[in-house]
Amino acid sequence: MQSLRNLFRAAWSSDAKLDGKTVVITGANTGIGKETAIDLAKRGARVIIACRDMEKAEAAVKEIMEKSNSNEVVSMKLDLSNSQSIRDFAEVINRDEPKLNILINNAGVMVCPYGKTADGFEMQIGVNHLGHFLLTYLLIDLIKRSAPARIVTVSSMAHAWGSINLDDLNSEKSYSKSKAYAQSKLANVLFTRSLAKRLEGTGVAAYSLHPGVVQTDLWRHLSAPEQFFMKIARPFTKNSLQGAQTTIYCAVEPSLDTQSGGYYSDCAAASCSSAGKDDTVAEKLWDLSCRMLGITWE
Repeated sequence: MQSLRNLFRAAWSSDAKLDGKTVVITGANTGIGKETAIDLAKRGARVIIACRDMEKAEAAVKEIMEKSNSNEVVSMKLDLSNSQSIRDFAEVINRDEPKLNILINNAGVMVCPYGKTADGFEMQIGVNHLGHFLLTYLLIDLIKRSAPARIVTVSSMAHAWGSINLDDLNSEKSYSKSKAYAQSKLANVLFTRSLAKRLEGTGVAAYSLHPGVVQTDLWRHLSAPEQFFMKIARPFTKNSLQGAQTTIYCAVEPSLDTQSGGYYSDCAAASCSSAGKDDTVAEKLWDLSCRMLGITWE
């Protein structure tokens, strides 16, 4: 019902400016991340795109600069499947950037064959959840000092088909690429809820969102029948620019200042699954994530 109502709502737009603000966007060399970078650069922000492939990142920086008419766009290397790379990236940001007003946890992998990160985590939970969890942890003090600030995490409606397997988060006992993807996207929603509670009173807000069914490179791992289905569904899907709108909304919409912890879709508050509101599981996932990453984050 919510999505039907959103279909007939006027498109969201805002002339909010971000002059003097610094933004980090993970995985912004393609897709909705790149469109988000273009929009926020147009609004006057200094935009840092954090990417694994520096060749693609450099090409993206040129394009973002041209389309936004801004020269305040830089790329930095970040591999979310490697905790050392995350630590190196955060160290440079903390050293060189006087502020970080918006962190957008956008990068992700989707329904890929079973693989492990450099730290031995299943790839989808490792990149989509644990990589961003560690990144946020390492940057949180700078973000707090930059308040008012926002942390935006791109989830998916696929979270509704997921459950958190606390006894086998790495899917070592059995692996379904779609279940592992759904688990990682549910982890994004639960992380945002727990994070928002911990950030109460700091001037930092956290949001998670579903960008829509977007035509992106992430589809490359779909099976032949899934690819066929997506071709049929294509008229009902979004392009990258449309898919970026809810991320941009969560990053800049002034009325969201007091709505920390919420889940959004089609530039409006949306309902997440009941599993996405389970604070007991959220806290257990938080503790488990800290143990797996070897960090203490009260």
